[in-house]
Amino acid sequence: MRRARRMLRAHGMPPALRVPPADRVPRGYWMRLGHRMWRGHRMGRGRPRARRAWSARPGAAAGAALLVLVAGCASGPSLENRGEVTAPPGDSKNLVVGSAGFTESDLLAQMYALLLHKAGYGTRILSVANRELYEPALESGQIDVVPEYAATFADWLNAKKNGAGAPPVGSPDLATTMKALRRLATPRGLTVLDPGKAVDQNAFAVAAPYAARHRLKTLGDLGRSGLKVRLAAGDECVQRPYCAPGLKKVYGIDLTGVDPKGVGTTQAKKAVQSGQDQMVLTTSTDATLDDFGLVLLEDDKHLQNADYIVPVVNRSQAGSEGVAAALGRLNSVLTTADLAAMNEQVDSWRRLPQDVARAYLEGKGLL
Repeated sequence: MRRARRMLRAHGMPPALRVPPADRVPRGYWMRLGHRMWRGHRMGRGRPRARRAWSARPGAAAGAALLVLVAGCASGPSLENRGEVTAPPGDSKNLVVGSAGFTESDLLAQMYALLLHKAGYGTRILSVANRELYEPALESGQIDVVPEYAATFADWLNAKKNGAGAPPVGSPDLATTMKALRRLATPRGLTVLDPGKAVDQNAFAVAAPYAARHRLKTLGDLGRSGLKVRLAAGDECVQRPYCAPGLKKVYGIDLTGVDPKGVGTTQAKKAVQSGQDQMVLTTSTDATLDDFGLVLLEDDKHLQNADYIVPVVNRSQAGSEGVAAALGRLNSVLTTADLAAMNEQVDSWRRLPQDVARAYLEGKGLL
């Protein structure tokens, strides 16, 4: 599931180390390090593909950047000895912006880099396969800024601290979620900046004719209708509290079963389009629903957690007011619909994330 989407639970991974620029790598470097490339994407998000790092400087392309795992290294200072937590926030003028390697994260990273560059910071983007790699690198200062999802990241840090079985701290309430997230992030030398308007969370869609016929606009409407519903989703939906159990408990929806076709996949959407299934689990920034004649039902009882997009920075490197002000300029303009439209341009129209990001910021008067 894409909250799954967004629950990466592995712990104890060794840290990622920054690799020297391609033109400075000495002969035999990769062999000596036992170089391993990591490819992939956050579970349920986008497509796995090889990534390149791009400079935010106009017209300049940075060399390819990789993260290497080295066994036995620590992931930055221990929680008992973190000077950066009490030290003044840092303001490094050269910042590394991390991306998790899927479309939406690439777009956000590009926008962060462009905004920081305009504010006078040198930037480069480093694409990292997953949270198990980039979060330790963020703590240790090898990455300075990362776009994150409030509730998911709060639950991930909570599980990292208290174990995979720890009760979730993310919730549908944004203020409660942000409080829990900041409480967990601060001891690790991380600063969570303010969230904006854009949110990327689980969402449920039905065929437009089906919605019109039964007068459905919300999940509450579907529950009150008494209709029997077969849900196209990932097989983990059967147990996830924000999926099948939540739909039954919170909304009273009569789910007859889960058709394991994946989260927001073409196969799942076609099953709903054809009437084989009645509803599909997707995400709030899915821009392809119109292509299948599908419409989202509003989560009117707030089943889903507050996965608002938030920048997370390494305090000792990028905890300054300058960084916060530069990234905060995005908060007043970026909406969920905007993000969905940009995702579509990259995934369906095959435009480059850096081009889409720049065009959006220029269109909003931010560049």
